Amino acid sequence: MDPEVLEKLVVRNDSKIVFFIFDGLGGLAMPGKGGTELQVARKPNLDRLARDSICGLLDPIHPGISPGSGPAHFALFGYDPIRCNIGRGVLSAAGVEFDLTDRDLAARANFCTLDGKGNISDRRAGRIPTEEAGRLCEKVKKSVRVPAGCELFLMPEKEYRAVFVLRADGLSEAIADTDPQRTGAPPLDPEPTAPEGKQTAARLKKILDQVRVILSDEPRANMMLLRGFAKYRRYPSLEERFGLRSLAIANYPMYRGIARLLGMDLHPVTPDVPSQVEALERRFGEYDFFFLHVKYADSRGEDGDFDGKVRVFEEVDPLIDRVRALKPDVLVVTGDHSTPSLLKSHSWHPVPVMLHAASARVDRVETFDELSCLSGGLGRQPAVNLMGLALAHAGRLVKFGA
Repeated sequence: MDPEVLEKLVVRNDSKIVFFIFDGLGGLAMPGKGGTELQVARKPNLDRLARDSICGLLDPIHPGISPGSGPAHFALFGYDPIRCNIGRGVLSAAGVEFDLTDRDLAARANFCTLDGKGNISDRRAGRIPTEEAGRLCEKVKKSVRVPAGCELFLMPEKEYRAVFVLRADGLSEAIADTDPQRTGAPPLDPEPTAPEGKQTAARLKKILDQVRVILSDEPRANMMLLRGFAKYRRYPSLEERFGLRSLAIANYPMYRGIARLLGMDLHPVTPDVPSQVEALERRFGEYDFFFLHVKYADSRGEDGDFDGKVRVFEEVDPLIDRVRALKPDVLVVTGDHSTPSLLKSHSWHPVPVMLHAASARVDRVETFDELSCLSGGLGRQPAVNLMGLALAHAGRLVKFGA
C-alpha cells in the first residue's frame, strides 16, 4: 500500500500499542536439539498469549532476502525498508546521540582480531567489553593523523562496536565495506562504489593504514573493520505519520538510534530486560506507542549458542504476563529477523508474530514458534504491513472511501 494512503486514514485516540521485539527471534531446528530454539524453550506465558492472539509470519524485506537490523526495524515501524534504508553508520551515530551534520560520513566500526598473516580470526575481538572499546577509541584518536581538512570522531558503541565519523567537505557515502563478513580473510580496503567516492576512499585508506599500526600491539583488538557508510537524512516521525507519541525502551545503541531517527523519545538505558519492563510499567500512562527491544536472542544466535538462545526466551517469558497486565489495546510480540544458531547469522526465514487485541480474530495457534504460526490467521506477509494492522486494531484508522 502507498504509505500516504495509510497516513490519511489515521485518527488519534487514547489507545495504547506495545511492540515487544525479540531481536533475531526466528531460528532453525538443530540436529539433536528437538526443534528450533522457540520450539524447545519452555515459555508458557508466550504460548498462552499465542492462544489468545492472531498469529502469522512476517518477511522483513522480501522472501529470500536476509535483512540487516536497520531495514528490518524500519519495516516493523511501517517504513518501506527499501526506500528508507540507510547505512549502519548513521544508525550507530544516532544511537550514541552524536549530532551528525551534513559534512559527516558515519560508519559502524568493529574492533577485530588479525592473525599473524593479517587475516581476520575473530570479527568481534572476543566481544571485548565496552570500556575496552572506549580505551581503544582514545588510543586511535590520540595517534592518528587525519588528512588535511578532515576531523575524526571515534566513540564506543557497545562491546566491540564503535562509531566512526569522518567530517569534511565533499565526502561521499559511495564506499564499500571493509568488513569481508567472514574469518580467514584480510580486511578489505575502502573502495569507491561510484566515481564520486574515489577521494573519500583514499582519505579513509590513509586513516585505516595508520589504525593497523596503532593497534598492532593489542592482544585481541588489533584492527578495525568499517561498514555501513552513510550520510544523515531526515525521516518523518511516527507522530507525524501515525499520530503516535512514542517511547523506545531499548538498551543497544543502534536500536536507540533507529528510534531517535523516527522521533521516538528514548528511555535511559536499563541494566536488563526486567528493568525494561519496569520502565514500561512506570511510563505507560505517558505515551501511545512503546517499542521494547530484547537484544540477546540475536547475540546468542550469532554465536551459534542454541542453548543460550533458548534460555533468553525462558528468562523473558515470565515478564510477558506483566506486560499483559497493563492491558494495552494492542500487544504485538515478534522479531526483526531470524538469527538461527545453526547458521550463526541473520537469515531470510520469516519471523513468527502474534497480535493480541480485543478486535483480533483469534486463531487456532497453540504455541508461539515458527511452524505453529505458519497456520495462523495473519498468514505470511511483509513486515511493513504490521504497523497498519496495529493501528487498525487500536481503532486509529478510519474507513477508506465512501
